[in-house]
Amino acid sequence: MIFELIRLEFLKASRSSSFGKSLAVGIFLFLLAIVLLLYILALGLALKYIITEVIQEEDAYSFLSGTVIYFFLFEFMYRYFIQKLPVIELESLLHLPISKSKIINFLLLRSFISPLSIIALLLFMPFTIMEVAPRFGIEAAIYWLGTLVFTSWSLHWVMLWFKQQFDDTLTGIIIVFSVMILGIGSTYYGWYNLGEILKPVFDYALESPIPLVIMIGFFLLTYYLAYQYYVKNAYLEDLGEEEQIRFANRSLGIFSRLGLAGEMADLEWKLIIRHKKSRSYLMLSGFFLLYGLIFYTNPTYRGGEGVPFMFIFVGAFITGIFMLQYGQLFLSWNSSNFDFFLNRRGGVEALVKGKYYLFIASAFMTFLLSVPYVYFGWDVLMIHLVTFLFNLGVTIHLVVYLALWKPKPMDINKGAVFNYEGIGIAQFLMIIPMMGAPYLIYIPMSLMFGDVSGLLALGTIGITGIICFPLLSDLAVQKVIRNKYQISASFRQEL
Repeated sequence: MIFELIRLEFLKASRSSSFGKSLAVGIFLFLLAIVLLLYILALGLALKYIITEVIQEEDAYSFLSGTVIYFFLFEFMYRYFIQKLPVIELESLLHLPISKSKIINFLLLRSFISPLSIIALLLFMPFTIMEVAPRFGIEAAIYWLGTLVFTSWSLHWVMLWFKQQFDDTLTGIIIVFSVMILGIGSTYYGWYNLGEILKPVFDYALESPIPLVIMIGFFLLTYYLAYQYYVKNAYLEDLGEEEQIRFANRSLGIFSRLGLAGEMADLEWKLIIRHKKSRSYLMLSGFFLLYGLIFYTNPTYRGGEGVPFMFIFVGAFITGIFMLQYGQLFLSWNSSNFDFFLNRRGGVEALVKGKYYLFIASAFMTFLLSVPYVYFGWDVLMIHLVTFLFNLGVTIHLVVYLALWKPKPMDINKGAVFNYEGIGIAQFLMIIPMMGAPYLIYIPMSLMFGDVSGLLALGTIGITGIICFPLLSDLAVQKVIRNKYQISASFRQEL
């Protein structure tokens, strides 16, 4: 039956109309995975020397044993964003006359065959051979390495359950980042050292096989729990249920007086709430609001006089992050129904200006949410205000103009991580106006007349752009109208 399921998967892939493209993408990703795994192996080979020569710790084993828990915390985070669920495959197999237990065992084992499953082995095996085995013996090295590897493998099954419960939800992201903050932040701020607390567990693995046996048992237990969860919930009617998203059909209300463009902005908001990729961008933008804590709490940036140049970028980033993330795929979000707007009087203009209104509202909200940064000084609030004005008057139009350069289709129901549908070279270059445009104004004025003059210049240029908004937004509308048939044709390409 295993070979039959493998044959069905092969037929499914080979009979697809996009088989050639999928094969090329698969080969590229395979080569990319090989390169990344080789880098991890190289890191593993150099790990001992990094600890002793770069970090300058005398006892390489003791240092690694006391910090290895942070690797597993990081693994928990990257598995959340990268590891995929086998739900789609279940939908295509459950209706077949095949035992459900065989299907689920096959899919679970297939999900385990992944580059993620050998990262811990590639990273810690060279260190085990070079450091642990010569000092403590081969038997102790096997126990120690086995404990680390089975801990990593157990996270695979834990993450399957976790993502099934919390994938693409604000709760899931809060839990993931809370684990990282409580784990790493506690050590950074001196609350408690999680590595030192758990170090005796890994040290005991050198003396006894008990930790290894416990982790093997935990590995089997988590596999069994994942299996039982899928057996209990693997029904077509459950998998096909539409997501129940709170407020999915609620209008924002603030756009009701802006005519057809306002209605389009309301529809765009509903699109963001309902679909996986756009919702991921919205939630990540909320966490990026904490970006300022990296810089505003760092004495390196606060030590000198005046306004540090880096704070200009931080302010522009915080007050414009959603505009940048969502705006880089300006029309690609509507690639599946773009022809609908072409066939409506004023449809293209309403679509474009509706997106503008949504970007303005999002920038205003991120600015309001960033006001508590005034705790770090009134100069920080002033930076956020002028960069907010500059984003509304200038950056928003730069982002839209770049996004309109050869837009590409995409599936908005797919996740945002490692998904490059709709993204071309112009979208990758979008960070340049966000970083560079404010400095083109601020730096010359600041050097000649002082920091206050630089901030006033940024705010003045931003206000001027806001006053000229009808003219500048019409340029984007006319660009879409001129290229509407070319854009429509590109959106009909198969993904």
